Amino acid sequence: MMNLLRAGKIKEAKRTNLFILFFISFFTQQGKATEFNISVLDIDEQNEIDLSRFSDPDYVVPGEYLLNIKINGRAVEQRPVRYLAAGAEGKSSALCLEPEIVNKFAIKAEATDRIVWSQDGRCADLTAISGVKISNQIGMGELNITIPQAWLKYTDNNWTPPEQWDQGINGLLLDYNLTGNLRRDRGRAGTSQYLGGYGTAGFNLGAWRYRADYRYLLNKSRNARNDAFSWDQFYAYRPLPLMSADLGLGEMYQNTNLFDSIRFTGVSLASNEEMLPPALRGYAPEIRGVAKSNATVTVTQDKRVVYETTVPAGPFAIQDFKSGVTGTLEVRITEEDGSVSTFQTEAASLPYLTRPGHIQYKVSAGRPSDTDHHAQGPAFSSGEFSWGISNAWSLYGGTTLADSYQSWSAGLGRNLYLLGALSADITQSRASLPNKPAQKGHSFSLSWSKRFESINGQVSFAGYRFSEKTFMGMSQYLYALNNESDSRSEKERYTITLSKSFDDESPWLDGLSSYLSYTRQTFWDARQQNRYGVSLNKYLDIGPVKGISAGVSAWRTMFYGRQDDSIYLNFSIPLRDRERVGYSLGSYNGKMSQMLTYSNQQDQHNSWDLSTRYEETEKAYISGNYHHVASSHNASLGFSWQQSGYTYLNGSMRGGVTATRHGIAAHQKGAGGGTRIMVDTDGVAGVPFADGSVVTNDYGVAVIAGASSYYDLSTRVDVRHLPNNIEANTTIIQGTLTEGAIGYRKFDVVSGGKALGVITLPDGRNPPFASTIRSQRGREVAMVTDGGQAYLTGVSENETLSVQWNGKTQCRFTLPAKFNELAQLLLPCRSLSATTELNGEK
Repeated sequence: MMNLLRAGKIKEAKRTNLFILFFISFFTQQGKATEFNISVLDIDEQNEIDLSRFSDPDYVVPGEYLLNIKINGRAVEQRPVRYLAAGAEGKSSALCLEPEIVNKFAIKAEATDRIVWSQDGRCADLTAISGVKISNQIGMGELNITIPQAWLKYTDNNWTPPEQWDQGINGLLLDYNLTGNLRRDRGRAGTSQYLGGYGTAGFNLGAWRYRADYRYLLNKSRNARNDAFSWDQFYAYRPLPLMSADLGLGEMYQNTNLFDSIRFTGVSLASNEEMLPPALRGYAPEIRGVAKSNATVTVTQDKRVVYETTVPAGPFAIQDFKSGVTGTLEVRITEEDGSVSTFQTEAASLPYLTRPGHIQYKVSAGRPSDTDHHAQGPAFSSGEFSWGISNAWSLYGGTTLADSYQSWSAGLGRNLYLLGALSADITQSRASLPNKPAQKGHSFSLSWSKRFESINGQVSFAGYRFSEKTFMGMSQYLYALNNESDSRSEKERYTITLSKSFDDESPWLDGLSSYLSYTRQTFWDARQQNRYGVSLNKYLDIGPVKGISAGVSAWRTMFYGRQDDSIYLNFSIPLRDRERVGYSLGSYNGKMSQMLTYSNQQDQHNSWDLSTRYEETEKAYISGNYHHVASSHNASLGFSWQQSGYTYLNGSMRGGVTATRHGIAAHQKGAGGGTRIMVDTDGVAGVPFADGSVVTNDYGVAVIAGASSYYDLSTRVDVRHLPNNIEANTTIIQGTLTEGAIGYRKFDVVSGGKALGVITLPDGRNPPFASTIRSQRGREVAMVTDGGQAYLTGVSENETLSVQWNGKTQCRFTLPAKFNELAQLLLPCRSLSATTELNGEK
């Protein structure tokens, strides 16, 4: 009863005391050790106050903390950091930075010599280096270290040094991409089915990434069935950060800028462009085309599926390739009526430029092999390099050597600064085929590229290659060696790609984006192949109608003697916030069609559309598509129906599963065994990330797939969509991951209710003022104020909490089975011995 009466008095002084306590904690961060005049506090028992942890501004309770380490404001790594007891009677604390952590700071040798080591060389004191300052912000989960730039090896704000790259954690992964369709024709054709799948399985162990690519194909029609599963390739690789290179073992495609990319079994050591500053990284290939109906687009390289998806009628662009994909890609568009169009494209690359004084290199050795794991040619070794002579010039060259095939290449790269970059090279080959005389030949190439940042990111690429009739690339040689006839002998190849987005230009150009592509291949012994096209898209406003979209695409493809022409015009206007209606007019090889479409972007996770089409056949036609984006997968479903013709269903699903010692989670995007981030919210489910598209599961973990490698990534809690009963004390963690890594980011997130309680000890007194209340996981949930009063946050019913003062746990109490956040609770705190007896422990 006395405690209840005194609680009324406490309530009146509560706000004042909390303000004073906040002022004390803030003030002590600005100076040295402080002694407090506790008489300013309006509390009854001033001798029962524990302000010891506020007396030293640098004091941290000894122990291990999971902190986000920052150097000059840049996040380096999130990892456990130890604080040790120090000083007389252990009343102060000392930060213990282990050698592994210090190595990531990329400090120059002359500065590391000044570091003072303790604990037998296990703990570093960086403050011995002139100008170094350390700020312990444990409450924010951060350790901020300021180091003068003069003591750091790197000063590029747009590039994270290799010492700070995160290799990730060990784990298992399975990524998948599934596409399928079902077609039912009226008449004798009957029903046909298709199901295709491909993906990557593997695991990470330390810095090594072990991978296996697989594929599945089911083709079923009235008279035939093809059902096959196969493992395309087994391989392992690991990044070598200090060498800016990757080491690879197993079955892989040759990573080359100078020669044909062939599949082989062996070993490779290659500089990784993604480890370089952004300005010197290569482009990822982009594929554009037009589908005349709901279609399946399949991209293959040497019969291996590297990408497959479903697209609706109209123009499409595939842009989410890895930048490591090089060489010739074959694109097959399978329409819902069964017709197929095919074309080839080259994965464009930047001219071979290297930073001054640095060398890029690529070395590989092994035997050529096919997707059935059979050898296809003699053992070979290959190497190439690029040396940065100066800021303007780079020298590059290489060779491929085998018993019956050799080639050599040499060239120069020139940085033209405002005009872009240019490279030129010459390659000589010598090939000996059975029962044929050896032949020599030459090939010449010229390439140019330019990224115009000042005019809204225009990217241009142009390339030209001429080959003599007697020149043979390695892939052409292997084809001739394993087949009765020779492959086509290329003569010339022209490639031009231009893209530009207009902004703040004239009213007619503002909001206009353009893309132009031209590829022409001629052969000494076959018909030429051409593909060229243009697409224009513009957003405009007409009177009160805002956000009108208009576009035109036109493509011509000449492939293996077949010519395909397509012209597509589209126009759409918004009806309401998430609804649009559109009209399109298309011509496909002279056949005209018109389509009317209604689309609905229901929310960020769901969208759908309905279309009707009019053609010269005057048959009724209707189609629709539905797209769903979940935290665990991406899925789409489409249907089409034509009067007296056919019924067509198609769908796709992409996703994966990643498992580590911290948990397991399904995720969207089949990342092809690539980089991903596992987020951990300490068992709290429903925490959104990535603009709400990724949400933690029932175990408090989620995976963000498709993360970029060697970029400074910010992993953020989406606080806009955070549920009301969840609070995030840590909302952002930064870091740079190596290729294929499983990054791990742990966020301080609490879930639960709030309660106001009065804590009493067995003798009727209250815990000292400023005592801390912690959960069983060690999280501080409240601080005791005058009269034992505490405002608890993030607590659950029947949860047991501990009260600490004088540096150790003194007693524990348990919350009731049900409580009202607005009511004040009486919380008897039992001694540790009493708590142990109550739990039946000895």
